[in-house]
Amino acid sequence: MRLRKSVVMVGMMGAGKTAVGTALARLLDVPFLDSDEEIVRAANRSIAEIFERDGEPFFRLKETQVVGRLLDGPPCILSTGGGAFMSAANREMITAKGVSVWIRADLDLLWQRVRHKTTRPLLRTPNPRESLRAIYEARVPVYALADLAVDAEADLAIEAMARRVLAALTTRPDVLENHQ
Repeated sequence: MRLRKSVVMVGMMGAGKTAVGTALARLLDVPFLDSDEEIVRAANRSIAEIFERDGEPFFRLKETQVVGRLLDGPPCILSTGGGAFMSAANREMITAKGVSVWIRADLDLLWQRVRHKTTRPLLRTPNPRESLRAIYEARVPVYALADLAVDAEADLAIEAMARRVLAALTTRPDVLENHQ
């Protein structure tokens, strides 16, 4: 199968966008890109440092620039930060140039995956579980606007999840082409 447009992984921190996206890119033999990694490389600072020094609005501006640049490149699997899809401008770019796939995970699963991570600036609060719940509740209605949704499960292997996403993509003739 040949990828005709970029697949953009969206969803909450801890949903598995990067892990599943990497496995999906291997299955399709296309590049895997991570918008957060690209921002870190361009700024030569961690996301936490960017948030601390320049603030979230600056980070979101850079995120939009990077997502746009990556979508202008050859078709790939692109993992975005949890907040990227919240921007209407980003959603419009993604819809115009790619296909969005929401990796849908419930709050308990997300908490299990992120609670020991110190790299999540939005969870550096007195009650990180409550912060995660608030972010989740605010973002889920927007993630629901994604072109496709694929459910994550706690005991589903990354490769199996990637195959689940691939199966969802086959429902979109504009995304995958059977390469004879």
